[in-house]
Amino acid sequence: MARWTGEWLSAPKVSLSDDEPPKWPGEKLGLPEQGVGAVAGGGRRFLALLADLLIASLVTSLFLRPTFGDPARMQEFNLWAVGVWALLTIVPAAFFGFTPGMAAAGIRVGRLDGSPIVGLWRALVRAALTFLIIPAAVRNADARGLHDRATGTVVVRLR
Repeated sequence: MARWTGEWLSAPKVSLSDDEPPKWPGEKLGLPEQGVGAVAGGGRRFLALLADLLIASLVTSLFLRPTFGDPARMQEFNLWAVGVWALLTIVPAAFFGFTPGMAAAGIRVGRLDGSPIVGLWRALVRAALTFLIIPAAVRNADARGLHDRATGTVVVRLR
């Protein structure tokens, strides 16, 4: 991750006590307050998720026609769309650090331990917890959801 965000992972630049709240999200992680490498805000993350869901639906519609009058056919479409979303989310995040929606929103996910790739199991756990929505929505002072804390990752800005 250091090559994507600078050398912030070598050591936190600030030392805050556990009782003292951070002045900005990511301060305890040594991330900048603004700009490249800062913790991505909820708006960008939500926009990236919506873009990924839209892309998954469009790709699915190339192979299956959504039939709004037929509930069984629509359920089949939705199940395939979720599968396509999982594929579009897990594989690119595991090997490149971002999904198509994240790339469009200018954000990426990286590991806190400094490894350059997220890895397949972390991407799989992140996607599964994002699918449940609540773990991704419950964020701490560093703006990291439960899915990020469970996998040792953080979402940062690319621009």
